Amino acid sequence: MKRGRIHYRRRVPDALQGIIGKQEIWRSLGTDSPTVAKRRALRVAAQIEQEFEIARSKVGLTVDPIMLEAFGEPAPLASPSAIVETEASTGITLGDLYDAYMDDPTRDWSPTTRMAYQTTKRLVVAILGADTPVRSITRSQCRDMIEVLRWQPRNASKLFPKLSPVEIAERAKAEGRTDLINAANINTYLNKLGGVLNWAVKEEMLERNPAQGLRVPDPTARRDKRLPFSTTQLQAIFMAPLYTGCRDDGLGYATPGPERPRNARFWIPLLSMFGGLRLNEACQLDVADIRRIDDVDCFVITERSEDDQTDKRLKTSSSERVVPIHAMLIDLSFMEFVRQRKRAGETKLFGEVPMGATGYRSSTFSAWFRRFVAKAGADSPKTCFHSFRHGFRDALREARIDRDIALALGGWTTASGAASVSDAYGSGYRIATLKEAIDRVRYTGLDLSHLYEQ
Repeated sequence: MKRGRIHYRRRVPDALQGIIGKQEIWRSLGTDSPTVAKRRALRVAAQIEQEFEIARSKVGLTVDPIMLEAFGEPAPLASPSAIVETEASTGITLGDLYDAYMDDPTRDWSPTTRMAYQTTKRLVVAILGADTPVRSITRSQCRDMIEVLRWQPRNASKLFPKLSPVEIAERAKAEGRTDLINAANINTYLNKLGGVLNWAVKEEMLERNPAQGLRVPDPTARRDKRLPFSTTQLQAIFMAPLYTGCRDDGLGYATPGPERPRNARFWIPLLSMFGGLRLNEACQLDVADIRRIDDVDCFVITERSEDDQTDKRLKTSSSERVVPIHAMLIDLSFMEFVRQRKRAGETKLFGEVPMGATGYRSSTFSAWFRRFVAKAGADSPKTCFHSFRHGFRDALREARIDRDIALALGGWTTASGAASVSDAYGSGYRIATLKEAIDRVRYTGLDLSHLYEQ
């Protein structure tokens, strides 16, 4: 009701807001009688829908010619046959669709997610064509695109900078190359493309997603994609000069020497090994995230910061948690390290780890860790920094830790990614219970006694 008159309100579809110039349309029904207003609202609603249809025709979106003639008025922009022709020949292009999707202000893009979509965009647009009308893309074309993706070598753009993906695929086939991207990579591209096309369907730019459900079989079982470090690998890592005595904590970390630096490079692997922290969770810790709760020193894994910074990100909502600090870390004087940082007025626990181009500190540390493991003679095809978390999960199993407690410590969701109704009840485990559980984590056969030497 406005000024004594009942109004009809209709939200403008997202795809048309830029054309119409508003998010909502209000029309007076010219009455204060609800009964009369209900009858008149039908005509006003139909008039507004016709206006939407006209707006769609302006940009080549799918239109219903009958809607354009709903009130016996000639279509102001084109005849129905002309509209159908325009719709088939122009419409929104694949390149424009990607731009609209990437610029959608309602989406919360992390730097890594945006980069993943941009990578997919470059490949898909190069294969299907930036000027291709989206509505003309067929399922057969999507399958042809998969075949091109299947024959893309790893680092294809660096190996063949002047060739298109189609040309690269033809060359890879002819040469019988085996250094190709794996099924997981291909399915990631398909997943990202599917996200864009599903968005187009919701925004009424497309009737259906021609790539719906397409993926390639992955011969590698999920649990075999990454393995925990073996005891031999762990011994090699923690017997490296960085942990036994190196020249310095800079370029000399792999050269034997008298220094025993205890900074990010020393601590972060240990935090993941004995605390189950993901790499970025450890790298982005604030000094204030180390807190004493119920007389127990803990890591508080959170995106929030006391100084209102917004540089921290978590993988999932279940990643936010409290993890008691393992007795091994306490014995290695980790809390003294924290106090040193606090006395120095540091905000970040590991301020020497810079932010990477992806918006995550983990990306720069990960690159260094790969070099470190290689120099330590501990690298293998199926292990990486994340192998510490795999090892932590196995250590929880070996210690016979209750599954729910293990999930809480590691910030893992259930296999389905969904919580049961019972998860909403209660307030979680006591810190003392979590502390008792995490202190039972052991790595049988691994000798770390030298780490206690100063």
